[in-house]
Amino acid sequence: MKRWLALDLGHVRIGVALSDTLGMTAQPLTVLKSEGTQKDIITIGGLVNEHEVSQVVVGLPINMDGTESNQTKKIREFTSKLSNRLNVPVFFIDERLTSRQAERMMTDSGVTAKKQRGKVDQIAAALLLQSALKGALLTEVPKT
Repeated sequence: MKRWLALDLGHVRIGVALSDTLGMTAQPLTVLKSEGTQKDIITIGGLVNEHEVSQVVVGLPINMDGTESNQTKKIREFTSKLSNRLNVPVFFIDERLTSRQAERMMTDSGVTAKKQRGKVDQIAAALLLQSALKGALLTEVPKT
């Protein structure tokens, strides 16, 4: 089984997507309200175990010019801690414009801005995951 989990990490929410058991398609799973690093890692670890995930993909927010922001550094720090706690490999994937693409998809589908608020993160995670499943460049997060 090759089930993948993707995370779109935000300040307040974490979008989560899950692949099918063949590792071919991505579906939005849930949006978690961030409760701090340790609690978030425990919750994500529970999802990894519950869904028998073989690898995790985390969206890395890179600026359009290829530079890193303060948010990028925070994501790197969190993901390093997450990688050290999980028994599966964790990878970064470039997440440029995925949230915008998710918003555009939802707007085009007639979803109001108010209803998008809680869903954009999990749709963005699904877009990240689908890119990873199709062979997008992944960078493994080393365990320290």
